[in-house]
Amino acid sequence: MNSYERLLLENKAWAKEKLSDDPNYFNRLVDVQSPDFLWIGCSDSRVPANEITGTQPGEIFVHRNIANMVVHTDLNLLSVLQYAVEVLKVKHIIVCGHYGCGGVKAAMTNHNFGIINKWIRNIKDVHRFHREEVDIIPNEEAQLNRMIELNVQEQVLNLAKTSIIQKAWKERQVPDLHGWVYDLHDGLVKPIYEMPAGTHIDEIYEFDDL
Repeated sequence: MNSYERLLLENKAWAKEKLSDDPNYFNRLVDVQSPDFLWIGCSDSRVPANEITGTQPGEIFVHRNIANMVVHTDLNLLSVLQYAVEVLKVKHIIVCGHYGCGGVKAAMTNHNFGIINKWIRNIKDVHRFHREEVDIIPNEEAQLNRMIELNVQEQVLNLAKTSIIQKAWKERQVPDLHGWVYDLHDGLVKPIYEMPAGTHIDEIYEFDDL
């Protein structure tokens, strides 16, 4: 059996189990989704949003990319963000990184990774912003882990810089923004940064005509 065929078998077993537990399970999911949460996470296969948070289908809206980035020119991310905020009206947005992130680790080197250079350049900027703090840490693993936390913090700030978030804050006083880091070693999430709705940022980033 090919590995992809196993996925199809697992899907059938999962669907059968859900219907056995609750015959109306899928009927409730067909017509509407009303999640309270948008999750912006890393593409790493070891960091599944639903399993980490114990949420069910329909409870969390998910966007994933390398190193959980919020890049102001990324139309994919911005489209997801606008839909989550303006249509689904989520109450919380979580940026979740994870310790040992390969994207952040790559950004802290001078290696040429090809096209991914363009993506991780954004993480290099985070390193530059915080170089004095990070580079004095004596342990390389500890440096990486601190950079992962700082990267999450910067991506939360990048969310707050968008007109999408600022408009929602002005009109509805939601969503709150959260920065978390997941630890692969014990499965626990560490909250590292919070921005309640309406938090003021540097005035150069605040829009006055929303």
